[in-house]
Amino acid sequence: MKTMLNVALPKGRLGEKVYDMFEAAGFECPSIRDGGRKLIFENEAAGVRYFWAKPSDVAIYVERGAADIGVVGKDILVEYSPNVYELLDLNIGRCRMAVAGPKNFSDDSSRPLRVATKFSHIAADYYAGQGRDIDIIHLNGSIEIAPILGLSDVIVDIVETGTTLRENDLEVKETIMPISARLIANKAGFRFKNALIERIVSELSAQMEA
Repeated sequence: MKTMLNVALPKGRLGEKVYDMFEAAGFECPSIRDGGRKLIFENEAAGVRYFWAKPSDVAIYVERGAADIGVVGKDILVEYSPNVYELLDLNIGRCRMAVAGPKNFSDDSSRPLRVATKFSHIAADYYAGQGRDIDIIHLNGSIEIAPILGLSDVIVDIVETGTTLRENDLEVKETIMPISARLIANKAGFRFKNALIERIVSELSAQMEA
């Protein structure tokens, strides 16, 4: 029986772009383009099995071995520190992690800075590096409303175009780090399926250099 490589793809536009790259690399699975609610797709001839996952869950599937490889944003890797190999920067899904706040905001260093975010570890590490005392308010929904309603002073969040910030009278105050999609691998899977994974890395790298 042919060895199958399990690949976790993030749902959404990013995942579709990633699949295009895998397809161009010779690891096609035509049924993935059929639409519908199916989540797992395989092409035994190509030795590949894909499945869609929530972007924030991809690293968990890979770390736990349900997927051999997957694609996840650098923000997830920094925030959760999964025990995986980071193999390649795919140079897509580019954005940045940033501090944003009201245009007229001025930091008062005499008290803790209230920071609303989904990325508590990134925010804590960033401000610890500055020696700034902060009060983290962990939110899962629309972070932008927190400073508008007075819940926080600033937010730490992913910024792509900045449109949502501008529409809510907020602006980027500081950039924490650039973000892009990364190819990651399960550590055991990388050893046992090394030749196949290295071939994928080589093919994807060649596409980015073309």
